[in-house]
Amino acid sequence: MRQDEIWDAEAARTYDTPGVGMFAPEVLEATAQRLAELADDGRALEFAIGTGRVAVPLAERGVPVTGIELSQPMIDQLRTKVDESTIPVVVGDMATATAPGEFSLVYLVFNTISNLLTQAEQVACFRNAARHLRPGGRFVIELGVPDLRTLPPGQGATVFRQEPGYIGLDVYDVVNQHLVSHHFRFGAGREAEVSRSPHRYIWPAELDLMAQLAGMELESRDADWTGTAFTAESGSHVSVYRLADA
Repeated sequence: MRQDEIWDAEAARTYDTPGVGMFAPEVLEATAQRLAELADDGRALEFAIGTGRVAVPLAERGVPVTGIELSQPMIDQLRTKVDESTIPVVVGDMATATAPGEFSLVYLVFNTISNLLTQAEQVACFRNAARHLRPGGRFVIELGVPDLRTLPPGQGATVFRQEPGYIGLDVYDVVNQHLVSHHFRFGAGREAEVSRSPHRYIWPAELDLMAQLAGMELESRDADWTGTAFTAESGSHVSVYRLADA
């Protein structure tokens, strides 16, 4: 599946879930506050800006935000919230597309770098971030930790979430570091709605090496946007990389 097949008009229409999950006020407050601090009074660029879940509250804090986004339907949904002059968006792939100007912060949230399905594309994404950053600027990635410890021997799938009306199942290809997330939504009847998304999962140490290849180094790694310590039991991380000063 190509990314433009996944992030179509239907996905854009149903993506926003105000007030719950990743749209919960406490999640957005912590995310926008941390990114505003890291922007250091400069401009921010969001790779895969989507419908503006993070960009809109960040811009409301006075940080000038530009986006790069592959999906036109997602951009159209963003435009129901803010206009082009408020948050300009370049249509393109986050690994190759360029936005005008120089930025103090580039950020990529909610596992989105894993949508790039090869290591080469993920390395290119780091290098693209570096091209946009001013000396000393930061690249921030929010990403889950691969959950392979829960994978039973001889089996290739795990349930990552189960709740009334929903089951989330990850099917792994551990040789190629690929997984496909399957989302099953159902009601009281016999029928279910299924959607899928492919990913290439990345270990934190692999991300650090990608950063080095792009001229950046790890500045900090927390378990979440509030600064909780990252440990061996953390299910995700927020990693901040800094570009070398000129």
